[in-house]
Amino acid sequence: MCLILFAFKTSSRYPLVVAANRDESYARPTAAAAFWGDHPDIYAGRDLDMGGTWMGLTRGGRFAAVTNFRDGYPNGRGAAPRSRGDLAGGFLTGDLDARSYLDSVATRQKEYSGFSTLAGDLDALWYLSNYGNGVQNVTPGVHGLSNHLLDTPWPKVVAGRAELTALLDSGANTTTLAEKLFDMLADRSVAPANQLPDTGVGIVREKQLGPKFIARDDRYGTRASTVIIVDHNGEVTYAERSFGGHGVFHGEVARRFSLTRQAAVTA
Repeated sequence: MCLILFAFKTSSRYPLVVAANRDESYARPTAAAAFWGDHPDIYAGRDLDMGGTWMGLTRGGRFAAVTNFRDGYPNGRGAAPRSRGDLAGGFLTGDLDARSYLDSVATRQKEYSGFSTLAGDLDALWYLSNYGNGVQNVTPGVHGLSNHLLDTPWPKVVAGRAELTALLDSGANTTTLAEKLFDMLADRSVAPANQLPDTGVGIVREKQLGPKFIARDDRYGTRASTVIIVDHNGEVTYAERSFGGHGVFHGEVARRFSLTRQAAVTA
């Protein structure tokens, strides 16, 4: 997952809205979002290589997501023994509260390559990166997370936060909001070179990775665009569009379900 734009407790109508793109090698085996057979309370996509996930939501209102932290410099973190997909999957399958869970992750964060992860529910949301300063509480607001720390002002994060704010202010209904969020995630425009970050991979690669939606070749790019909308009644709209090389559309799955923990949706 390489871009997560989300509104947390900013609207009495929609306590949580998430729009995210997962960027990954097209060769990595993946299952589209669905309720998991071994954990039927979890709705999420699944990495079929290591068994984890990049983002998901449970019927009980537990939410988790993860992105990798891009550090191409020679002294950056290299490969590590544990899959970052375990970070989101471990919270969704477990029963620890989010703060306790991320505290436990912090004690073993060196076992993972660079990451940023979100975990919580509609009452409280927490953030941790093994490039950051420990577990942090996510304040109510519109936030963005790409391949760096939370709210790092990369062009696609800045633009996405502004666009998400405007969409929520428009008063759109759930169906229209979901479609507009997918339109936002499909943006393939690249910011000027002097606005792009320097993560140690060179300007050519920065340009390739700069858009919200990456579709440069048939090896790596945006594999899935996901929209999650939770309304004040605890009704969830979870839709995911999948893509292949060069951004070719492969299909869409969409599901509506109700949260079982109604108290979690109090704005």
